[in-house]
Amino acid sequence: MSPGQPGTAAAPAARQAGPDGPGPGDTRLRIDISYDGTGFHGWSRQPGLRTVQQVLEEALARALSLPSPAPLTVAGRTDAGVHARGQVAHADVPEAAWAAAAGTAMRRLARLLPPDVRVRAIGPAPGGFDARFSALWRRYSYRVCDDPSGPEPLRRHDTLAYTRPVDPGPMSEAARACLGEHDFAAFCRRRAGLTEATTIREVLALDCRRRQPGLVEVSITADAFCHNMVRALVGALLLVGDGRRAPEWIAGLLAAGTRDPAVRVLPPHGLCLEEVGYPADAGLAARALATRRVRRAGAGGGPLGRPGPSARR
Repeated sequence: MSPGQPGTAAAPAARQAGPDGPGPGDTRLRIDISYDGTGFHGWSRQPGLRTVQQVLEEALARALSLPSPAPLTVAGRTDAGVHARGQVAHADVPEAAWAAAAGTAMRRLARLLPPDVRVRAIGPAPGGFDARFSALWRRYSYRVCDDPSGPEPLRRHDTLAYTRPVDPGPMSEAARACLGEHDFAAFCRRRAGLTEATTIREVLALDCRRRQPGLVEVSITADAFCHNMVRALVGALLLVGDGRRAPEWIAGLLAAGTRDPAVRVLPPHGLCLEEVGYPADAGLAARALATRRVRRAGAGGGPLGRPGPSARR
């Protein structure tokens, strides 16, 4: 792409949106996305690196003939190597640009995007919709192959090869301790500049199942996640599943609230953002407002231990 083409700016100027919706003359678009994270350095733009946000913003600018890329707000900022089947983002674009391109936007994006990222749906969002702040929950899955021969070749990029046999029964027993609201400091990696952020999260569901011979899948749903939480938690559960730790060890880690050297953060390629849940249209604005209040009051976390809307794993 030459420097004169739309969507090539390294740091696009943000369009001015109001705190609860698009600015005057703009339309807010909801964009449903899937991608293979193998070839990306995560979601967020980084100078000189290929990221999902950069690729999508540039393609969207060309598809809608925008003078500069419209910044995307995403439900869950995935790390390098993490995949997504149910990612959701929004962008505020001029009403005239969307009206002119609406009928052909999907086909244009399919031609412009590389094969490792797809836009599955795009269109005007309901009033009050915010991909990040309106979300009620995010669900991730982590795939583990414990077959001695390793993962199927076609699944090697989204399945961890595990060298020990795993029993999902004890993993499920251990996982029950994680349900509800807890401080997950034992499974969260502190990030530079966020030392005051809370590590309290509410886990709504945590399932460990053998999907087929040689394949165990861990599925976790929570209001939000702190950095590396899912990969560290699944790493700990696998130590229970392979017999090196007892199920009650997980509850002990939660109670201790400190990182245990035995808990390792698993590789990113087994992790996938499966879906993001939102309230009914009438509740979108109220949810976004409530989440923003928590975020502002908590300075990166939330009042009374409630988390902000970070969705990093």
